[in-house]
Amino acid sequence: MLDVATRLCGIHAQVMSAAELAVMTRQLRPRADQVRRALADRRLVRVWAMRGTLHVLEPGQASAFQWTTTQLHRELVRRGLNTPPSPNRPSKLIGLSSVHRILTNPYYKGDIRYKGATYKGTHEAIVPREVWYQVQSVLDSHKSAADATQIHDHYLKGTVYCGQCGARLIICNSRNRHGKVYPYFVCSGRHGGAGDCTRQAVLIEDVERLIESYYDRIQISGQTRQNVAGMMHAQFDQLMAADTQELAGLAAGRDRLDNERVKLLQAHYADAVPLELLKQEQARIGAELETINNRIAAHHDEYAAARANLEDSIGLLANVAGIYRRCNDANRRLCNQAFFTAIYLDDDGEPRVTYRQPYDALCDPEVQANALNWAVETQKSDEVQTRAGAVPPVKGLNLATSGWLTGLEPATPATTTRCSTN
Repeated sequence: MLDVATRLCGIHAQVMSAAELAVMTRQLRPRADQVRRALADRRLVRVWAMRGTLHVLEPGQASAFQWTTTQLHRELVRRGLNTPPSPNRPSKLIGLSSVHRILTNPYYKGDIRYKGATYKGTHEAIVPREVWYQVQSVLDSHKSAADATQIHDHYLKGTVYCGQCGARLIICNSRNRHGKVYPYFVCSGRHGGAGDCTRQAVLIEDVERLIESYYDRIQISGQTRQNVAGMMHAQFDQLMAADTQELAGLAAGRDRLDNERVKLLQAHYADAVPLELLKQEQARIGAELETINNRIAAHHDEYAAARANLEDSIGLLANVAGIYRRCNDANRRLCNQAFFTAIYLDDDGEPRVTYRQPYDALCDPEVQANALNWAVETQKSDEVQTRAGAVPPVKGLNLATSGWLTGLEPATPATTTRCSTN
């Protein structure tokens, strides 16, 4: 149970029954009242944390969630932390943007960024990877001002937009003559007098129902999940086959450098190469070998990570509608942020969404139709090859052995911290 709280970087506990449910749905053998028992034993603490709401946290995590980036920056400035001087720039107090870059830089967990992609570095990690991911979760919980919960809090705030002008929907409360309050979503463009938007206000509870119903549309059947997964794994296999020539070239280059290193050493023993030249050449060969080995390792790691992400993402679509209905408000917010970049409400009352990757492809009807056609063609090809006694298709194209006959619903670190719904 403690590992669930750590992995989620805190459990929303505004209502204790919701905290118990959040833990139980993530365990193979759930037990009732385990959160309350952990609180009584002080293994967990209940504190005001993200967005000013009550969360259950491990004692070591509780203090971290109390700090914002601005507060951390002020403390570092108070302690006199300066940037290192350079030939063109003197030392000065660290800036807020520098603190944020430090906290989000993957170099500290042992990775490097190159041309927009992240690769595993050869240097030793400065902080454990789990600590770095916890920091990212804290930063995600302290959203920007555009998505912050301020006077009127709601889990859809910052996610829903006006379908007519594209402006963000804000919350306004209307009170009737009897004192009853009706909360509405109102177009911020019309409310602020900018533009000529005519979008009418809509009750928040109506928007909640619309979005809850929309999740039924993106939930896909087991057969569709099997088809999409099989087709994409086949595409992975084709990409890897296309890269075989490149990998062969890298391996040949590695063998060439190894032979060159041996010959260089032999020439040095024969007094044909002086020691200084030997050192220079050995350094050059070592650097080239390291580059080649990193490229080969990154190639395999990239495909392995992509396949794992595909499995997690498709598995989450197996019962996403039921998951969303069982979520509390905090987890619904995370779920919407994980699936959608924006939800637009059109004048006809129908939501229109833009998906985040990879759900923009997985939820595309055209992609699902192509996967169905691919599955049919693959089955025909299998039958022809079986009658001819040929070798069966490669594993990526054989749905019976690809592991997609059952719905998989694990969570990646990304969905664990951002969409705690599995």
